[in-house]
Amino acid sequence: MALCMAFLCASSGLAQAGTPAGQSFNQATAALREGRLDEAAAGFAALTRSSPNFAGAHYNLGLVREEQGRLEEAIASFKKALALNPRLPGANMFLGIAHYRLNQYQPAIAALRLEIKRNPSDANAWMWLGLTQLATENPEEAAAALDHAAKLAPDNVDILYHRGRAHLLVSKESYEKMFQSDPKSWRVHQVLAEADAEADRHEEAIAEYEAAIQLVPRQPGLHEKLGTEYLKAGKPDLAEAMLNKELEIDPNNVLARYKLGTLQVERGEGAKSKELIQGALRQDPTIKDSSYYLGRAEMELGNYGAAVEAFHRAIAASDTDPEIVQQSWYQLGISYRHLHRIEDAQKAFAAFQRLRDEEAQKQQERLKKKREASGQGAGTPPSSEKPL
Repeated sequence: MALCMAFLCASSGLAQAGTPAGQSFNQATAALREGRLDEAAAGFAALTRSSPNFAGAHYNLGLVREEQGRLEEAIASFKKALALNPRLPGANMFLGIAHYRLNQYQPAIAALRLEIKRNPSDANAWMWLGLTQLATENPEEAAAALDHAAKLAPDNVDILYHRGRAHLLVSKESYEKMFQSDPKSWRVHQVLAEADAEADRHEEAIAEYEAAIQLVPRQPGLHEKLGTEYLKAGKPDLAEAMLNKELEIDPNNVLARYKLGTLQVERGEGAKSKELIQGALRQDPTIKDSSYYLGRAEMELGNYGAAVEAFHRAIAASDTDPEIVQQSWYQLGISYRHLHRIEDAQKAFAAFQRLRDEEAQKQQERLKKKREASGQGAGTPPSSEKPL
């Protein structure tokens, strides 16, 4: 209805002010704006009889009929309006929408393409073209149309939803063709591994990455992915071996270098972790959460002043993971304590505890909502962990 109203307002200027036709047109338009569809339809229909060459009356009658679900009548009205004035804004789009809703996809595409030709900046016309192409099982064409719509209206959630669905279908179609073409390809194992990894099935992902590596042992990227899955599965020794292997194959793999650095941080290897993390940052200064791990490396080396600076950067960064922010405050407190800045340490520990308590409260609220949704009583919420 909102889209209809936008084009209704534009078309109301088609009536000549002060004439009986113009007055009747404005009354019918007001009825449509207020949702009095039957009254609006009667008014516009009367105008099409008394002023049969009044394109705006036919157009707005088409808008009403579309809102009423009387799509065949809407199509007839839009066609009449376009015959009288082929440049009516939005008329071809609404004609296309009516055809689409009647599953008449080819006429819909033709009308929507005409609208786009006359108004290439109309994001809604591009969206409806994409939707119609999806209905005709042409996801690649639909994705292209919806990509264009998203450029014109980047915050439109309807466009973003349909665009995502189109790209998902393109991916699905591509993978199906891949499976059919060569079911034993290493790419098949890679796709299955990625699917397992996204579903947190780490052991299954490991098996698929290992199978892919057996087929292409020098393929860049695979050892880094396998190392990541070993990390998530709690197998740091195997992870380290795979990440080192990745750097042997591809010395420019910044993620392998960075992840190897974070692994060395957890092992207390300050010098090695700092070298690796700084090397990764020279390749890509924007690595997320890197300041936290660099701060941890500086702590291992006893460089508490540098650690304080790194933790402050981690806390200030807008994209830092909330858990990392919380831990940064804690490590900051320890660093201040080593520097004998007791008041600053106390403030840092207080900030850590506040964030920790807030997270515990959020967890209790989520648990309460989950129990309420399942019809269970609130029960006794679990106690939060003791502060570190």
